Amino acid sequence: MWRTVTRPASGVLVRVLNARLAQGALILASALGVVCDARVHGKGETTADAYSAARTRMVREQLQAPGRSICDAAVLDAMATVPRDEFVPEAERPHAYEDRPLPIGFGQTISQPFIVASMTEQIAPEKTARVLEIGTGSGYQAAILAKLVADVYSIEIIEPLAQWAEATLRRLGFDNVHVRAGDGYAGWPEAAPFDAIIVTCAPDHVPQPLVDQLKEGGRMIIPVGERGKQSLVRLEKRNGRVMQTAILSVRFVPMTGTAEQRHNQRH
Repeated sequence: MWRTVTRPASGVLVRVLNARLAQGALILASALGVVCDARVHGKGETTADAYSAARTRMVREQLQAPGRSICDAAVLDAMATVPRDEFVPEAERPHAYEDRPLPIGFGQTISQPFIVASMTEQIAPEKTARVLEIGTGSGYQAAILAKLVADVYSIEIIEPLAQWAEATLRRLGFDNVHVRAGDGYAGWPEAAPFDAIIVTCAPDHVPQPLVDQLKEGGRMIIPVGERGKQSLVRLEKRNGRVMQTAILSVRFVPMTGTAEQRHNQRH
């Protein structure tokens, strides 16, 4: 946008014009920064303070609102503690605590806070639990789980996302999260069985390998269905059988890899 003047009409004139252009660029950059910053924090607040306040509002206004209340105190505490702003691209940080999904690149999104909290609550996490997550994304759901359970095993099919998530989780000290790049349809057999499984991408059927890797008495929460018409489903394994309950209608990115191949073969 801002171009340095190089035409040698006059050395003094050139220097003056260059200085004014440079000053204008700095003013514009500063103004854009202020506008972006103002979306998150007010006068006198640091960015960290502003994000902390935004998390508190998120919990109060989105997770404890009438008709969509999250009741588990430990889940609410994790949502109020884990910095969602660290798990989105820098350009999306001003929107980090809004009640909506956000793009994280590669055609993927980070789920809206209520969905993350609801899915976490549905598996009834316990301190000693080992949880499998399919669809690491940016690592936010894994970080929430890491606050609540002993170990999280997370699989992401898009390798650059897996690398970004792992680096973010390590930087923030979530050392009980184990990330693998690969096809989540097959689960993580060598680490099975799991007390709970969370799937954050939607196949059109429940993958049998995941059912097999669910411990007796364990719970799985998974979106199932075609694009644009999916149900969030909770499965509970009792006496070797799986009991299924539909929770709510949702819209997740489709599960790719083996799930997509099987879908295409049937259609």
